Amino acid sequence: MLTKLLSMFKSPKTKETTSQVIKKQPSKPRRKVESTRIGELGEHKIDIQLDQLPKNYKSLSDLLVKNQKSRTGYSQIDHLVITPYCIFVIETKNYNGEIKGGRSDQQWTVSNRYKVYNPLKQNYGHIKAIENLLTDIPGERFVSMVSFTMRCRFSIDPELRNIGSDELVIYDVELSEFISRKLLRLKAENAVESYSQEIIQEIHQRLLQANITDPEVRKLHVEKIAAKKG
Repeated sequence: MLTKLLSMFKSPKTKETTSQVIKKQPSKPRRKVESTRIGELGEHKIDIQLDQLPKNYKSLSDLLVKNQKSRTGYSQIDHLVITPYCIFVIETKNYNGEIKGGRSDQQWTVSNRYKVYNPLKQNYGHIKAIENLLTDIPGERFVSMVSFTMRCRFSIDPELRNIGSDELVIYDVELSEFISRKLLRLKAENAVESYSQEIIQEIHQRLLQANITDPEVRKLHVEKIAAKKG
């Protein structure tokens, strides 16, 4: 009787439940999902904006063309839109913070933390490279546009937001709106189109042919830019 009584106070052997066994098993490593780079998201938003433009306009993205005046020997144009009244050359930026600068300043600042080369001057070099490919086409008119993401706020020369200017600083979500407004302004100034549909097609084809797609050349161009910044 005493033995039975003592046995009642002994700790019973615990049986592992099915859920406990499962918890002890090594968990399978979770598959890592690569986050899309901010730059890629920005470019995607620009592509959406370009898709909203009339179909008779021609657009090109990520052009790499020769430029003897560039330190790398090339100019890389983010986006370009050929319309009957002008050619829009678009430089995209993915900075975060307050953007300060003027048209003639050599450098702009981002949140007063660091300086960057004036993107309008950078885009001017791109425009000159395109001009060199179109020297025999009369009536050239270029509009320089620098596009920032909504992560920025502008403290810039107000003229750069004026649709009458040929140098414009915009947010990426405003791209199609500003292009449309600029074209309305140009139509009001001159009802005659600068480029026929045949000329638009000719410009498009010529720039496509000038575009350098060799991955080694593009890699070297990027490396030279990185080395210059370093």
